[in-house]
Amino acid sequence: MSAAGASTDAPRARQEVLLAAAGLEKRYPARRSLLSRQRGSSASIAAVAGVDLEVRRGECLAVVGESGSGKTTLALCLLRLIEPTAGRVTFAGEDLLALSAGQLRRRRRRFQMIYQDPYDSLDPRQRIGAALEEPVLLHRRLEGEAVHGGEGADGGGHRAGWRARRRAARRRALELLATVGLPPAAAGRLPHELSGGQRQRVGIARALAVEPELLIADEPVSALDVSVRSQILNLLSDLQQRMGLTLLLIAHDLAAVEHMADRVAVFYLGRIVELAQRAELFAHPLHPYTACLLASVPSVPAAAAAVAAGAAPATAEAAAAPAAPGGGERRFRQRAPLVGEPPSPAAPPSGCAFHPRCPVAQPRCARERPPLLPAAPGLGRERLVACFYPGSLALSPREKGAATP
Repeated sequence: MSAAGASTDAPRARQEVLLAAAGLEKRYPARRSLLSRQRGSSASIAAVAGVDLEVRRGECLAVVGESGSGKTTLALCLLRLIEPTAGRVTFAGEDLLALSAGQLRRRRRRFQMIYQDPYDSLDPRQRIGAALEEPVLLHRRLEGEAVHGGEGADGGGHRAGWRARRRAARRRALELLATVGLPPAAAGRLPHELSGGQRQRVGIARALAVEPELLIADEPVSALDVSVRSQILNLLSDLQQRMGLTLLLIAHDLAAVEHMADRVAVFYLGRIVELAQRAELFAHPLHPYTACLLASVPSVPAAAAAVAAGAAPATAEAAAAPAAPGGGERRFRQRAPLVGEPPSPAAPPSGCAFHPRCPVAQPRCARERPPLLPAAPGLGRERLVACFYPGSLALSPREKGAATP
C-alpha cells in the first residue's frame, strides 16, 4: 500500500506525484563478534525496512521520529546518495535506480539536499562564492556534454566560452546570496568567518544553485541556536512558496513540522507507522508512538498566552516553543509521554516494533506486525496507520465512535 493513500479530495487526488518509493530497503552487514550467537544477531541490520512513500509536487512532507530511526538513511536512499538494498525509487516517473552513473549526475540538478551540519557540509578552504559557483558550472558542463557531445576543438573559442560561463556563475552566486538574505561580501569569506545560521543559509543557496524541483532538508535547524532556528525555517517556507519547490523535511523537531508541513509521516525503526495531514495528526494521533511523541513536546502555556496577547516572549526557548493547533495550550499531556529507548535494529522485537514501549500493547502486538493501512472511516481524508488498535491511547469522543476494535 502506498504511503500516500487514497484521497477523497478531488484537487489533491489530481496532484502529481514527484518522488515515490516502493518497498525501499537498506540493509547493512551485521558485525560479527564472539558473542554474536548468544546475542542472536542477524546477518544484516535493516536501517530502512520496506518503505512505501509518495511526495507530491509542491507539498512539504515531513518525516519525523527519534534519532536512529532511519530518517537520514531514507533520505540518502531516495536521492541515491547511497544505494538501496531493495525496492524502487522514481522521480517524475523515471526509475532512478535504473540510471547509469552519468545519467544520474545529469538528473541531480532536479533534486538537491540540505545537510544537517552547516559546519561539515562546506569545504573549509573554499570561499563561499566559489562554493556557489561550482554546482552551476558543473551542471552546465554536464548539460553541454549531453547536447553537444563534448567540448569544441577550437581552443580560443573554448577559453572564451569558459570565461563567459564563469562570469555567469559569479552573477548567479550573488543572486543566490541575496535570495537567502546574505550580503554580496559573503562571497569572499571562508566558512569559519560565518555564523552557524549564515552557513546554513549558504547550504540552502548551494542547493538552490541549479534550480531544483525537489529539496530534501535533513534536520536543517538541529545544529543551530534556538534564536536562529525560526529564521531558517521561515526562509525555507518562503522559498518553497515563491519558487514552487517540493520539500521533504526530515525532522524530530515537532515545532518545525507543525510550522511547515502539509503531511507528516511518522518513522519508527525503519518503517512508517502513521501518515496523515498535519492538522489531523497533531489534533488526533492514532498510533501510540505518535501520541507519545506529541506528549513529549514541552508545553509553555504562559509564553503562548503572552504571544497571543501581543507581548514578546521572555526567552528564545519560549519563542521557539510550538503553539497548539488553532491556538491555546496543547492537550497532549493527557496521553502517556514517550519512555524507554528505541530497540536495536540489529535485534528488532517481534511483531510490532513499538510494543515493548507501548502503554496500550496487547498480546497480539508481540506476535504480529501490523501493516500500514487506511484508518477507520471518519478519522480524516488520508489517514494511514500501522496499528491493530489505532487511537486507543487517550481517545477523543470523535475517535471513540470511529475506532476499529
